[in-house]
Formats: sequence, C-alpha cells, structure tokens
Amino acid sequence: MARQESDFGFTEAQTSAFTNAVWDNHRRNRRDLPWRRTRDPYEILVSEVMLQQTQVARVQLKYGRFLASFPTVRALSAAPVAEVLAAWSGLGYNRRALSLHQAAKVMVDRHEGRIPASPEELQRLPGIGPATAAAVCVFAFGRPHAFIETNIRSAFIHFFFQGSTSVSDARILPLVEKTMDPVDPREWFYALMDYGVWVKKAFGNPNRRSKGHTVQSAFAGSRREMRARALQALLAIAPGGATADSVRAMLPGPSRDPDDLVSVLDDLAREGFLKKEKAGYRIA
Repeated sequence: MARQESDFGFTEAQTSAFTNAVWDNHRRNRRDLPWRRTRDPYEILVSEVMLQQTQVARVQLKYGRFLASFPTVRALSAAPVAEVLAAWSGLGYNRRALSLHQAAKVMVDRHEGRIPASPEELQRLPGIGPATAAAVCVFAFGRPHAFIETNIRSAFIHFFFQGSTSVSDARILPLVEKTMDPVDPREWFYALMDYGVWVKKAFGNPNRRSKGHTVQSAFAGSRREMRARALQALLAIAPGGATADSVRAMLPGPSRDPDDLVSVLDDLAREGFLKKEKAGYRIA
C-alpha cells in the first residue's frame, strides 16, 4: 500500500496512532474538574479566563467561590470592582479579573446578558483572545474550533516533534485541525489536554522545545510583586482609600522606594483598578 502523507508532513497512520493514544490515556487518566461538569456558557467563560496562566489546582480553589458570589453575567456586571478583585485574589494577573468584569458589562449592554456563541464576537470582549474564544465555543457550545494552549502544545510536540526544537504553533495548528473530532470536540479537547498533562508528568515539559517558550522572571522583588501587593493592601486594609505613604507602610518585606510605588499606583489607576484622588488612591 502506498504511503499516504498529508500536506503537513505526517502520515494518516501517524495521526491515527496519535488519536488512539490520546483516547487510551483519557480512559485511564481523565481528570474530573468542576468546569467539565457544566455546559453553562458563563461558567465555562469564567473557568477559561481563570485558567489563563494559572495552574488548575489554584483555579479549583477559587472557581466555585467566584461563581457563588457572581452566579450570572448580570451579577458580575453589577458588582463593584473591589468585590470582583477580592474574589479573584490568589489567582494572580488581576488584569484578567478587571477584563472579565468589563466583558460582563459589554455582554449586558450588547448581548442581553448572554455569552456570544462565535469566536469573532467573543474576541470583541475585553481580555478574550483567539484561544479563549475558541475554547468557549468548544466547551460551551460543542462547536469544533481548533485552538492551542499549554497542554495541547505539549501533546503535539511530544508525539510529532521528538528531537525538534523551536517548534512554532503554526506547525502545530494544522495537526490540531486534522485530528480534531468534529462530532464531539468538547470531549476530544478534554482528552487532548489530559494527554498533555500525562506527557509532562511522564517525560518532562516538551514546551521547552516550542518556539515561544520563555522563562518568566522571578516574582519576588519584581514590579509585578509590588503591583500585586499594593492592590492587595488596598483591598484588604483600605478599600476606601489611602495615600501612597500609607500603602507603602502596609506592604510586607523591605521598604519600597516611594517613587517606584507611586509609579505602580499611577499605572493601576490608568488601567482602571484604582481611582486617583487628592487624598490618595482607592479601589475603582
């Protein structure tokens, strides 16, 4: 029989072996996660935004509590920013919480409080990129849209690109599209992610061989830490407002440079986290 090779360089036998391996692993190692037990588009959107750049274990701790506080798009839209940020505390990258809050307002104003069902409409919302938009369409609406996230990337690099370095997402995406299950894309992508998790545990992280792999700078002592600590201090101790000197006194650890802290607080004000007033700063 002639060797059948696809236009992206892999045979039908290879892609078939991959799908079999993914499903076999899924039967043995399927993860039971709370957002997999729902098809509510809002609950899935919240989970996808939380999972951006945050480990599953940390999201599991916050997900149910966040939904209990803000059970619908309208409830989130109507909530004060301070309450949303407080509920988000511990997940990091607070800009995601602010964007989700702003997205809820847009959905109430333009979509009658409903989650858009197309990637194009979802990407018009604050903080929603192509991968998150496609994931919401897959998991909430069962629509086949190819996307790549960290575990999916691991799955494909491990199986198809052994020995390769600097593997780009542009090389992976045709494989995602080729192997995707059009009938049940939701369960297929769950299986794909679980396979990527298993690969990392069994063989180490293949994403170190991806083109976009970077090592994040240390958090301790960084400007990111100062932003997070300053916002946390205002939320916990002085939500009604405080001067820059007062915020500086609230921060743990070594004394912070006053000019650096004012610069951070001004950035947070420009981004919509804080309001800058004559007396100082308060949560927006």
